[in-house]
Amino acid sequence: MIDFLLSGPESLAPYLLVGAGLFTLGLLACVVRRNAVGYLIGIELMLNGGILNAVAYGRFRGLQAAADSQILALFAIGLAAAEAAIALALVYAVFRNFRDVDLDLVRTLRS
Repeated sequence: MIDFLLSGPESLAPYLLVGAGLFTLGLLACVVRRNAVGYLIGIELMLNGGILNAVAYGRFRGLQAAADSQILALFAIGLAAAEAAIALALVYAVFRNFRDVDLDLVRTLRS
């Protein structure tokens, strides 16, 4: 069972490349998008890239570190779910007031 849990690529580099790619895509989504939903997707991608890197580092540090990093990942996923729920509620409230989720319109506070 432990061999199955620790199976996969034998080096850390593929994990770090995928994690860095997810983080970069999330950063790009936050920079390019103008509406609030695009920002939320970008933040989630960046958080997932960080979680992947943490779990990958834990995998190569030993069994205790692997377990600790997986518990950290579970807490981070729970935090991301709570953040998404609150942020989507805020987006809904902005949409009810402004009839758009364009953040430039919200920054000027004109309806």
